[in-house]
Amino acid sequence: MTEKKNNLKKIKIVVAGPFAAGKTEFIKTISEIEPVTTDKKVTHEKEKEVKQQTTVAMDFGKIRIDDEHELYLFGTPGQSRFNFMWEILGEGALGIVILVDSTDPKTFHEARRIINFFQSRYPVPMVVAANKQDLPNAWPPEDVAVALDISEEEGIPVIGISAKNKEDVKKTLLLLLKLIKSYMEG
Repeated sequence: MTEKKNNLKKIKIVVAGPFAAGKTEFIKTISEIEPVTTDKKVTHEKEKEVKQQTTVAMDFGKIRIDDEHELYLFGTPGQSRFNFMWEILGEGALGIVILVDSTDPKTFHEARRIINFFQSRYPVPMVVAANKQDLPNAWPPEDVAVALDISEEEGIPVIGISAKNKEDVKKTLLLLLKLIKSYMEG
């Protein structure tokens, strides 16, 4: 989705990842508008141990990056029971950020499944953001990459971030934009 309206190019980015990886926080941290969220009370007992609210449809935020470009950020739900939204939100995306909770290796298999889903349907540039690097038990990005079995041929960078840190979120999006530019030129 690159739509020119009033000479403004709108770039659609999908923010995906497992349950509680930090997708909503990522969008809230950078969005210049009050993000649209579809949080509902968690109903599954195991999920209640992690957090009380969860995204059931999508999160939406936007940020103007310069006089010509605006990013539209669409956050997906993390639970596989809402994976039909991944298909809907992926349509027209120019890039994808996969957030991974680097403190919770139990979610790495699910993160890899999400990467595979988006790679198979939307072959666009992707960045993996190993979130929660501000916590003491966080796996380093290099170890997360190994655990996710990301090969060099895939060309998916894995970077360490805290979704609560605006500079980290900005760094992630700038890296993705650089990859999108190369992809479109190449």
